[in-house]
Amino acid sequence: MKPALSVPLDHPALPGHFPGNPLVPGVMILDLLADDWRELSPDRPLRGIRKAKFQRMLAPGEKLSVEWAEIRDDKVSFRAFVGDEILATGQFALA
Repeated sequence: MKPALSVPLDHPALPGHFPGNPLVPGVMILDLLADDWRELSPDRPLRGIRKAKFQRMLAPGEKLSVEWAEIRDDKVSFRAFVGDEILATGQFALA
């Protein structure tokens, strides 16, 4: 089984998001997902983000998992979870 993804508590981007109550910025979540895709499918590079919707906040150290859908029309959809809760949904365009 693949290990869960997370952002370490001491990541340098976190102190500004937000002091006393750090949250992982959405762009960092998308970067984690992009890294996961690159590891999973190195032969299908990403071209960009088609859409993304965040449905809950992510705290540093929380573990997230991702489900990838089948590739359709040079796009791949994702659903990211924290436990059973949906964190984000969206779609990446493939090169």
